Amino acid sequence: MPDRLHVLPDEPVASLADYVAGGGGLGLAEALRVEAADVIAEVERSGLRGRGGAGFPTGRKWRSVLEAAGASGTPAVVCNAAEGEPGTYKDRALMARNPWAVVEGLCIAMRAVGAPRGVIATKQRYPLQAQRLTEARDAMAAEGFAGAAGVEVLLGPDEYLYGEESGLLEVVEGKLPLPRILPPYMYGLYATMQQPNPTVVNNVETLAHVPGILREGADRFREQGTVEAPGTMVFTVVGDVASAGVYELPLGTPLRTLLVDIAGARDVKAVYSGTSNTVIVPGLLDLPLDFDSFAEAGTGLGSGGFVVYGADRCIVAVTAALSRFLAVESCGQCPPCKLHGVELFERLQRLCREGGQAADLQEIRKRCTLVTDSNRCYLPVGHALLVQSTLDAYADEFTARLAGPCDHPDVDVPKIVELDDDTGEVVFDPDYARKRMDWSYAEAEDA
Repeated sequence: MPDRLHVLPDEPVASLADYVAGGGGLGLAEALRVEAADVIAEVERSGLRGRGGAGFPTGRKWRSVLEAAGASGTPAVVCNAAEGEPGTYKDRALMARNPWAVVEGLCIAMRAVGAPRGVIATKQRYPLQAQRLTEARDAMAAEGFAGAAGVEVLLGPDEYLYGEESGLLEVVEGKLPLPRILPPYMYGLYATMQQPNPTVVNNVETLAHVPGILREGADRFREQGTVEAPGTMVFTVVGDVASAGVYELPLGTPLRTLLVDIAGARDVKAVYSGTSNTVIVPGLLDLPLDFDSFAEAGTGLGSGGFVVYGADRCIVAVTAALSRFLAVESCGQCPPCKLHGVELFERLQRLCREGGQAADLQEIRKRCTLVTDSNRCYLPVGHALLVQSTLDAYADEFTARLAGPCDHPDVDVPKIVELDDDTGEVVFDPDYARKRMDWSYAEAEDA
């Protein structure tokens, strides 16, 4: 039996005919053949967990929306295709190579929760991916794929918080990407107090796994991965490695296999799984790549993007660069997040460029406790975790920096705009250094 449950093909699936020849459409056909409750039950039985960061069980999310929608308005399903986590490129690879599976997975989710409308919310900055998704949607709608005609491909801004699920809904409604207090399953698209319109928000990769589960069954999906984290996951590796790229592996594979054996990392000093988790030190390289193992180790798998820094890197400069990203991307709705986040970055930057005093390290620690006050999204929590954990793990290097600046204070924010899988060439956003704290951009000569 061909292994169809890997979601990332080696080459782009060029046409709907090619997709159907490989089994495409059979998952949706099965979803239409059985009751909606049976669709959700099969996804629950598969153990599929969200691939966007939190690892929440997908079937449970669908069931909560279905139950909430009973007397609470019209449900909807939104695909979060607004990938923006530093170090992550897997969703763009999936949208470019296999948009058909994303659209089919969305149609199955719409069927499961009774949603007449689906939205794929991606970025204006991703024209190739938007074109591929639109072509897939149009071709599938023309061929009568149930639900495809009700799918909208929406292009939004480049802000990080566009990828936060409630901020995503704000953009779909034509507003700025400012996170809400209530989650989408409680307060969804175009919600009112009388009609909450509970909404499913699933990541690109999560939805791409769904057709295979419905087509070949939950047991087949569980043949790979672990008991608590079945299936495969698509990972991105960039930074100080020989072979940067996007790789699909069974969950439970050792982190060392991905970073060292496949990507060619050597003399690893620190690894970051995006900017919302604690630092991964070399002693954790044998961790299994699954949500629970990472959580038990005090860190997080995130969306599967890893940024590797080698032994010659100044860890203070690395921390300052990642902190700057979070300070910039804070929306300011929660003043402690913006004010203390900016202060964290500025103190870290001064430390690596000028040196400092012991009181500076104490102040950085203090700001890590204050930045999360009254937070309505996870950004400031991630900021505190990243800075505090790095300060703890590399305390001697931070202390040494008090005596004077580091030799290499400039570190790029690893916000990927292009990753060539054939050559391993990675392009980080060349304009990001010009982005100001208010989300405007300085002129090039002033950056």
